[in-house]
Amino acid sequence: MSAGFSTVERMPATATLTAEQQHLADRTIAALAGQGAQLRDDQLTAVAGLLQPAARVLVVQATGWGKSAVYWTATALLRAAGSGPTLVISPLLSLMRDQVAAAERAGLRAATLNSSNISDWGAVEAQLADNQLDVLLVSPERLANPGFGRRVLDSLRDRLGLLVIDEAHAVSDWGHDFRPDYRRVADTIRELHPQTPVLATTATANSRVTADVAAQLGDQTLTLRGPLARSSLQLSVIDGLTPLQRYAWVVQQLPELPGSGIVYTLTVADAERLTEAIRRRHGDAVPVAAYTGQLPGDQRERLEEALRRNELKALVATSALGMGYDKPDLGFCVHVGSPPSPVAYYQQVGRAGRGIEHAPVVLLSSPSDAGIWDYFATASIPDERAMTELLRALPQQPAEPTSVPALEAETGLRRSKVELMLKQLAVDGAVVRDESGWAATGSPWHYDGEHYASVVAAREREADIMREYAGVGAGYGVRTQGERHCLMQLLQQSLDDPTAAPCGQCSVCTSALPGGLVAQPDAELVREVGGALRGQRLVLEPRKMWPGGAFGARGRIPAGLMAEPGRILIHADAPEWREVLDQLRADPDQAPDELVQAAVRVLADWRGDWAARPELAVALPAAGQRRLTSALTERIADIGRLGAGALDLAELPSADLASPDEAAAWRASISVPSELDVDGRSVLLVCDATASTWPVTVAAAALRERGAHAVLPLLVHRRVG
Repeated sequence: MSAGFSTVERMPATATLTAEQQHLADRTIAALAGQGAQLRDDQLTAVAGLLQPAARVLVVQATGWGKSAVYWTATALLRAAGSGPTLVISPLLSLMRDQVAAAERAGLRAATLNSSNISDWGAVEAQLADNQLDVLLVSPERLANPGFGRRVLDSLRDRLGLLVIDEAHAVSDWGHDFRPDYRRVADTIRELHPQTPVLATTATANSRVTADVAAQLGDQTLTLRGPLARSSLQLSVIDGLTPLQRYAWVVQQLPELPGSGIVYTLTVADAERLTEAIRRRHGDAVPVAAYTGQLPGDQRERLEEALRRNELKALVATSALGMGYDKPDLGFCVHVGSPPSPVAYYQQVGRAGRGIEHAPVVLLSSPSDAGIWDYFATASIPDERAMTELLRALPQQPAEPTSVPALEAETGLRRSKVELMLKQLAVDGAVVRDESGWAATGSPWHYDGEHYASVVAAREREADIMREYAGVGAGYGVRTQGERHCLMQLLQQSLDDPTAAPCGQCSVCTSALPGGLVAQPDAELVREVGGALRGQRLVLEPRKMWPGGAFGARGRIPAGLMAEPGRILIHADAPEWREVLDQLRADPDQAPDELVQAAVRVLADWRGDWAARPELAVALPAAGQRRLTSALTERIADIGRLGAGALDLAELPSADLASPDEAAAWRASISVPSELDVDGRSVLLVCDATASTWPVTVAAAALRERGAHAVLPLLVHRRVG
């Protein structure tokens, strides 16, 4: 392994190993990295530090540096000395799988307890109890599970050989990927036997995050920071492309990129649409797959392995494929949209070029990315009013705990929001969970507005750095005004790396894109990609269950009240429709010809699946675009020779309601006017936009109650939110 530089902020008592320890360390590292490999001086310092009683070591080193080699070597040495097993807290299933494989290469017996292997838990826990496991890997969320705490954690506290906190930047709410359950790590450390050593590792921590994590570990923490430059990465920025041009750029350039790699997108919808665009152009000649957090764990594992074996040219992925995915020969990394911070960007591009000399890394940036950044900046910040309302709804101990669905119904807050808030309140000690539900502890909860405001401000500053990074690369490496800055140097500076210096190979340093890549996709290809995406069949699956709660009705929607499977014209922030969406925002009263033509094409494709041909087109302006919805409905009715009408809406419910409350609000708002004759007729229900689809579901039920034979929903814009 190559030599490296590190800054040791606190020295351990000794940085040497005995001859016997050195022999075992050499054998372990050779099993991990190949015959003849040895620990570097900075790795040796970390390993030796962990052999000291009550050690606290924080390693902040570049991706590919070999942080896992430190904890596997330390584990081997500690186990040989008679210590108990190592507990690794790791954030992602993909990361755990790679770590289990690496541990086994090092000669260690490793296992994991996670949501994808519940059937194995009993056997793993038995092996742990019998001291037959060297390593157990768990997610931070597992620390919050009462059963895990009772069955596993309690039995390990006094016999744990080493605690490892991987991707430790997530411990800090100043970090780019803060997760509330990671804050439980500090509680776990406090509850350990005082002599248990602790190691925290990350590649993505600036000085503030490093100091925060070190403070949480304890005053005696040994902090090792190294240079973050990656000589194998050829960083480039292409700015100024429209969303559709970015898709076309990937479609055109993907076959030209070396080896296999990752194409990152900011949203699930983008990952799925871009995958479809690539497949339509290249078919099996350029095999790709979409990878998102919505896929089942076993399917994600299969896709990771397919990429690792080079059976895929690329995974088109969200950030769900990030921390810890290990493929040393990953040949490239492309971002269709910029992550919200340089720290997150550095972490993702670090997947590439670990075991090869050169890997192109391309950012296709756009000013439109900022809207997604704004969401990420505040997504994990508590809302004081909502927190207070949730605390008021919780039973006080020792009363019987309550469930998340019950809290959703009681507060009117969305379930995902309730779950996040409960995690935040739990780590603050205000609520507690057992196997039957949640309850308030009675401990006061204080909203630290000043702190949260400073966190948001820090994230906004990071977004400004990404704007600068993209601006530096405008015009494939030539800044339009002001001084030019090396892209790698800018990333290093954003992470407070004192060794930051020009890399000499990025698109700024060379004023060129690597490997003959182009800055603009072919115009004809842009039109082809747009047409192909507009031609996709987007099915609107009907809801099948009533929500209960404030709505009242619960369980399966009767067949006589349910909508038929519908169609969607525009899904999320579809790039092929960006100009039309912009036009609708500017003039929401008009139905553009492109939209009418698309609706006619969809209806023509759809008619083979109709339960019955529509006889009546009915407008439902669920997003308040009354004139647009009426105009589109009337145009469709005229072309299809249908009758036309509209539902009455008393008011538009709030979009931030819990599911039962939103459904109840739509039921109170929607009515079928007496003059609208739907009895025995098949109805085409034209709705302008919705994220939840409750207005479509409730309107269909109202129409069916009035005697409609069938309701066929045509949704103009399926929003995400």
